Amino acid sequence: MRRSGRYSLLFALLATVAGCWPYGFAGGGLPSNIHTVAVLPFENETPQAELQREVWEALRTEMKSRLGLRDAPEARADAVVRGTLLRYDTGIPIAISANRGQVTSARRKLQIVCDIEIVDQKTGKLLWQRKGITAEGEYEEPNEINGRRDALQKLVADVIEGAQSQW
Repeated sequence: MRRSGRYSLLFALLATVAGCWPYGFAGGGLPSNIHTVAVLPFENETPQAELQREVWEALRTEMKSRLGLRDAPEARADAVVRGTLLRYDTGIPIAISANRGQVTSARRKLQIVCDIEIVDQKTGKLLWQRKGITAEGEYEEPNEINGRRDALQKLVADVIEGAQSQW
């Protein structure tokens, strides 16, 4: 049998076996006993008071939609998400204006830094934790809100991916 024929036969055999193999995401993500979650307002050590509410709302929404968890009060939740907003930096220039007489930049980078943990309420076991998680967003100089929205999306995505990656 020619070499290309052997590879074709091997590929067909592998495809057949893979098609019969049960595939799923069992074993990943949060433990099977976690159905409800309480996302607590984060401690806020930044000068941005509204950031606490924005993080809280974004996490609650994505925990429901992407992880399928239901909201619950802290006392009845299977898991609790809590954290601390450590830093909010907006003064990071990334593209300088073409006008040399102008000191401001045309584009800036915004960073949000926080500590986050997800805890199983029944066992007290730490399910996921990340210290110093940093999310960045870029924005045109007068539109800081766009950079914050981008950074929040990245922050929440990191938390969701972290929770889903538990084996």
